[in-house]
Amino acid sequence: MNEIIQKSLPYKKYVVDDRLQYFKPHATKIEKTFADEVFFSLNQNSKYIHPKFFYDKKGSALFEKICELPEYYPTRTEIEILRNLKLDLVDYLDDSFRLVELGSGSSVKTRLILDIFSQIQNDLEYFPIDISEILTESSEILQQDYPTLRITGIIDTYEGGLDFIEKYDDKKNLIIFLGSSFGNFSPDEGKVFLRQINEIMKKEDLFLIGLDLVKEKNILESAYDDSQGVTAQFNLNVLSRINDELDADFVLNNFEHVAKYNEKDQRVEMYLKSLVSQSVIISKANLSIHLKQGELIHTEHSHKYHLTQIQNLMNETGFIIKQTWTDKKENYALTLVSKK
Repeated sequence: MNEIIQKSLPYKKYVVDDRLQYFKPHATKIEKTFADEVFFSLNQNSKYIHPKFFYDKKGSALFEKICELPEYYPTRTEIEILRNLKLDLVDYLDDSFRLVELGSGSSVKTRLILDIFSQIQNDLEYFPIDISEILTESSEILQQDYPTLRITGIIDTYEGGLDFIEKYDDKKNLIIFLGSSFGNFSPDEGKVFLRQINEIMKKEDLFLIGLDLVKEKNILESAYDDSQGVTAQFNLNVLSRINDELDADFVLNNFEHVAKYNEKDQRVEMYLKSLVSQSVIISKANLSIHLKQGELIHTEHSHKYHLTQIQNLMNETGFIIKQTWTDKKENYALTLVSKK
């Protein structure tokens, strides 16, 4: 089956050892996609950069720092919920499930799920999907603590990785999408993405998603504009990545990080604000742009939800809610669903 995948999809297979392998699109495909997307998004009247491009190696490391900040509640709250739900979640699983994760960071939350799997399985199987090559490092670290864990990584977009999973085999999957990353989608994009997940899922598969809930404006804005300026570094790093990989000449000191909560649309919005009138050349995207003083480049929005909205969203996209867990303050929710 693996040979069929390699022939039908533009992936190269890398085998580290008998317990760790990963698949990666050819380098020319990655560069072309990055260049094409940057050309399109920075050529609009309202310029933007897709948030998936935050996560090169440096960006992923900066995000790990963000997760440890006192203002950034989502990570520690989600970990708290995961620690409390293990007795509930194990009731939905059996020894024929594998773990599929959209995104792969420090693996703290992954370990909590693998610990649940360890209660019912001797041999563990894990498929992380991540656009960043940090996936390979975190996988090697994971295997030191889980001697029976076999890992197949997919270094690609979520959509590419999901397509890979669908064609791989007939084993049951618990797909997890944690860290409130779903909030980066617009409402319409989010519905399309959930339907994509629904379509690739088998009848017995399960999907666990983390969603941030609506709360006070000051709490939300502080979480995305911390006092130590780590989120600002994280936001600005996307320009460094474009400089390095697409041969651009962004001057980082000419930009500042902006984060604000849009109460009407229930989302935190992040921007890079041009502090001067300036021109930038992005050679590998064959693009030259001009930015006015004060002009904004949109880099992320993070939507927040009410619990009733989560119920409606899952119903609209073909899912049945098995269970929803929240923290005591109802700041955050984890929802387990299956196909209708």
